[in-house]
Formats: sequence, C-alpha cells, structure tokens
Amino acid sequence: MDTKTALSILTRGAVEIISVELLQKKLEEARQASRPLVIKAGFDPTAPDMHLGHMVLLRKMRQFQDLGHKVVFLIGDFTAQVGDPTGRNELRKKMSRADVDVNAATYRDQVFKVLDSSRTEVVFNSRWLASLSAQEMMELSARSTVAQMLARADFKKRFEDGREISLLEFFYPLLQGYDSAYLKADVELGGTDQKFNLLMGRQIQESMGQSPQVVIMTPLLEGLDGVQKMSKSLGNCIGINEPPRDQFGKIMSISDGQMLRFYELLTEESLDVVRQKHPKAAKMDLAENLVGQFHGVIAGREARENFERVFSQEQIPDDAQVFRLSQDGSGLLVDILVGSGAAPSKNEARRLIRQNAVTLSGVVLGEDWKPEVGVLKIGKRRFVRLI
Repeated sequence: MDTKTALSILTRGAVEIISVELLQKKLEEARQASRPLVIKAGFDPTAPDMHLGHMVLLRKMRQFQDLGHKVVFLIGDFTAQVGDPTGRNELRKKMSRADVDVNAATYRDQVFKVLDSSRTEVVFNSRWLASLSAQEMMELSARSTVAQMLARADFKKRFEDGREISLLEFFYPLLQGYDSAYLKADVELGGTDQKFNLLMGRQIQESMGQSPQVVIMTPLLEGLDGVQKMSKSLGNCIGINEPPRDQFGKIMSISDGQMLRFYELLTEESLDVVRQKHPKAAKMDLAENLVGQFHGVIAGREARENFERVFSQEQIPDDAQVFRLSQDGSGLLVDILVGSGAAPSKNEARRLIRQNAVTLSGVVLGEDWKPEVGVLKIGKRRFVRLI
C-alpha cells in the first residue's frame, strides 16, 4: 500500500502523533526496504478482563498488522508491580506477583479476538527488566532528572499538595522507556494519558543512540456513563469477554453522541454514512458490529434478533429507565427496583414482587433472583433496562 493511503488509515482516531512527518518517513523507508516496522503497545495486567477501552489501541495495532508491520504486544508483568503513577493523586497499592500472573494469563485469549495471532509477538517485560543489575539501573536513572519528573502534572500536583511520591514511581516511566529501547520500537501506541511515559521512550532511545520512536496517542474511550474513561473499577465498562446479549444491551444504552465516537474508534464504518441513518438503526448496527467482532457474525446477528424480539414483544419505549448493575453481579431485586426508581420504597418493591408484577423476558422474578442484563417489566407500563 502506498504511504499516503497508509497514513490516512493510521491517523484515523488518533489525537496526537509525534510526529506525522517522522511516521511518514519511517513508513516510506520500510516500504522501500521491504522491512516491517516494529510497533509496540504495552498493557499492565492490573485487572483480569479487558474492555472496549483497550480495543481502541488493539484496533490500531491490527491496522499496522494489516499493513504488513510487526506488532509487539507487551505485557508489563514487571512494571505492573511498580505501578503506573499516571493520573494518581496518591501512592498506588503494590500488586503481588501472583495477582499479576493471574491477570496476565487472561490477556492472550482476549487480545486475539482483535489481533492476528500469527503476526503478533507477545512479550513480558520481566524478561529483560528483572535481570537489570544495580549498575544498569543507576545508568538508567541518570537518563532523566528529578526536575523533569516533577514537571509531570500528576507528580507536580502531589508534590505541591504535600502528598507522598515514592522514588519507585519515578522509575515507572524510565522502565517503560527502556522497554522501547530494548525492543528497538519504531512506533509506540498509547492513550493520551500516557504522553509523559511515551515521550520518555523517545528520550531513552535517543540517549542510547537509537532513532526515536513515533508516538501515536489515541483518545480515552468514555464508559457507559459518558463522562469518565471506561474502567472496570468504575463499573462503566463493556468487557471483551462478556456474553453477546450483555454486550449488545450495554451498547444500546449509550447516548447518540457517544455512538459516533464508538463508530470512529472501534469500527471502519464511514461516519458520513452513519450520520444518514436513524439513530436507533445506527446503534443497532453498531452493537451487532461490535458483538460480531468478539463473538462472530452469527452471534452478533442473534444478539440483535433477541434484542428486537424482546423490545417489540414488550413494546419497550426507547427512553426506558436505565440501571447499571454492579460488576460482580451482586444486588437484590428489591434494591434494584428502588435504585432505578421503579419503586418508591423497599416495602413497595416487595409488594410488587409478591404480586408477580416484576418480570424479565416474560419470566416472573422472585426476591432471590440473580441479576443479569436485560429489561425488567414492572406492572404493565414501567420498564427498566439493566446494563
């Protein structure tokens, strides 16, 4: 593929590229030399499940793969034990090696729902970081300064507020930068919140006599609340491994404005074409597309048919109340009815349940019902979408 077309694909959805000119030069040199670029993206296994927020980077990695370049999926099993200080206003709780290993083991299966496994190199940065000597760590620390670290926004604020900053946290960006030098990365991908760490990779590479990597920053995908970034800890995420029905229902709960952002970052669809569709039809297409990416085309179609069947049979209004279930699946039906506003009190909620007035897909629910994604019908005219 010619460089101009490749650039148009790779720049879609990117917030900032440092620099486009260097990326163009690297792409052209790689094409002329028939040599693939080394594309790096790191993921610290701080939680076992990946979500659509991770998919933004994974899709950009897949685009590079489809253009013939080498993708290195880096699992930060060593750096996860240090803890990324990005966006933190306090010391991060140190993860145990056992927790890191459990989480990392789940990443392989999930990422290959997006990446081509035959063209992906999976590496763990403990392979080289764990063997660094004290002398090498001192040499690495000399490649940055305290002043540079304190210029970082989150460190600066914590320092001014008198909150603790450990020396270990200063090492996180240095170690991430060393990853890039060790792998001789041509391009590193990351979210906009990772800018300091990504630029440190360029700095470390240059200090070691290497050509600096291109940095491509992608936006942070907002979660189901439409405000904060998608995060499992915030309970506003859509997991890559969630069942098709759950994924479909959650996607249908996002706002129309957020839908366009999902289209831009998570699909190849033309936004001009999407804008010409009715919002509900466009959202249904989006949900089917995304479920299909993770579970297959047939699963995406079946999830859509199930959603349409439930809504048409129950005549559920588009503006039905939405209630977000807890991530661990806990919660009592009584609390859900009160929390969603379907019942004014727990006594009223219990009365509705005793009268068999609360159903899900035609099934009468009792107080011991285990919460799941779907649409509650309360009486004849009240509906609550559970996501």
